[in-house]
Amino acid sequence: MKQLPPTLGNIYQLDGRVPLLRAIPFGLQHILAMFVANLTPITIIAAAGGLGQTEIAVLLQNAMLVAGIATLIQLFPVWRVGSRLPIVMGVSFTFVTVLSTVAANYGYPAVIGAVLCGGVFEGVIGLFAKYWRKIISPVVAASVVISIGYSLFSVGARSFGGGYVEDFGSGANLLLGTITLAVCLAWNCLAKGYLKQLSVLVGLVVGYVVAALMGKVDLSAILSEGIVSLPSLLPYPPEFHAGAIFSVAIIFMVSAAETIGDTTALAAGGLGRDVTVKEISGSLACDGFSSSISGLFGCPPVTSFSQNVGLINMTKVVNRFTIATGAGFMILAGFLPPVGNFFASLPESVLGGCTIMMFGTILISGIEMLAKAGFTQRNVTIAALSLSIGIGFTAASEIDLWHIFPSVVQSVFSANVVAVVFVVSILLSLILPKDMDIKRLGE
Repeated sequence: MKQLPPTLGNIYQLDGRVPLLRAIPFGLQHILAMFVANLTPITIIAAAGGLGQTEIAVLLQNAMLVAGIATLIQLFPVWRVGSRLPIVMGVSFTFVTVLSTVAANYGYPAVIGAVLCGGVFEGVIGLFAKYWRKIISPVVAASVVISIGYSLFSVGARSFGGGYVEDFGSGANLLLGTITLAVCLAWNCLAKGYLKQLSVLVGLVVGYVVAALMGKVDLSAILSEGIVSLPSLLPYPPEFHAGAIFSVAIIFMVSAAETIGDTTALAAGGLGRDVTVKEISGSLACDGFSSSISGLFGCPPVTSFSQNVGLINMTKVVNRFTIATGAGFMILAGFLPPVGNFFASLPESVLGGCTIMMFGTILISGIEMLAKAGFTQRNVTIAALSLSIGIGFTAASEIDLWHIFPSVVQSVFSANVVAVVFVVSILLSLILPKDMDIKRLGE
């Protein structure tokens, strides 16, 4: 069969080639949108395990390579592992609390052992998704996607104010975020054709230049680790502790819920259709087994990045080849430290200015999914109760409704709105009678 020539119009198609030089900017903005978030969890967890700056630098380099490999597996599945959807993978924030505790109590090698086992656990669950997928009804999926969008709002606001820095919320940081956001909006309104979909990249570039002029970009570390460096396989021999493995396995279930929501939101918002069981299965399998690969390189688990789902929902650029160019940059950064260091020098305020609107598109996508499921009394009850419990019980920091539960339960649910919404919505979907709407009409 004759292969069609690359065309720019294919950026809106899942398959098909796009001219390489035209594809790179679209792939690059995906990487810039998640790069800092891909590295931050490792720094926190490794520090809890007592690792030094040199050891952390090795793990950061490995994380870039692993994220690129995992993204390619999602795009171009290996056997039944991978969704064949434009999902960007990266090191997950979901595991920061539990893995920091494991690192502090057992040492960093125990983190690696728990990640290896937990990744296989989620991967196997994913392969058998067709046997349990039906319990995740459309209203459950919609509720989870809405909760993912909501959970990211504070992330966007934190980045907009400068991230975890001493001058958080300073005038300079807020100005930088505002300029970046204004550029994104102006470009989105004024640009024509395919150029309109590059608003995030343009905002990041302009924001970076402005940040450099304001003295908020540190370029001194770009060449600090040399030009070329090979990733390190098994930098620490894994240790296996039952308590650590059990705790991490539970969080892998939470991560699975988020991945289901991300995959569902991407299919609905990016492709305009319902997600398939095969895609859910492949996405979860990639999530799990790629996390085990990440463990072999000494890194925490990887998962789908919701901010990139938001980017796709906003731009509708779903082409797998295009996203693969971004994965190529991540792999390149894994071998060339200056590339990774340059990306990592992007100020958080600039990132916040670009991503704060993207996160809102995820929540809107969830609302659209809920509307498609139908505003029946049953669906409204499930969505309303799961969201009110999920948001209310986790957002009210001045009260602690979880203190009577074991520490493992607290670590899973006390600050994770997605996990609570996922569990409550599934329970309600299983408990509430299917014919409650019919009974209501007959009264």
